[in-house]
Amino acid sequence: MAKGTGIVYSTEQGRMCPACGEPVGACVCRRRPPAAPAGDGIVRVARETKGRKGKGVTVITGLGLDEPGLLKLATELKRRCGAGGTVKGYTIEIQGDHRDLLVADLTARGHTVKRAGG
Repeated sequence: MAKGTGIVYSTEQGRMCPACGEPVGACVCRRRPPAAPAGDGIVRVARETKGRKGKGVTVITGLGLDEPGLLKLATELKRRCGAGGTVKGYTIEIQGDHRDLLVADLTARGHTVKRAGG
């Protein structure tokens, strides 16, 4: 099948991937994990309260790691801060204001870190 044909079902092969045109069982585009966004090489550590009813979280962006690497780093940073948190997209959110601690820790790990926001 040609790429981008728009065919989503074939009586011969069944369901088709609309992105690559292959049968869903042989689709290669969905198995490939998305690449981490390439940033400018600077890790930004900020505090946000939007959409959290006034509760602040520390947000870390620009790490340039894949998902398993982000999950591992998030676990280590949460343990270091003694707080909960999550990975959303390619950002790490840690509950509470831990900017100073995280800037020092990420700098010690070899990252170029900037404290962003107020």
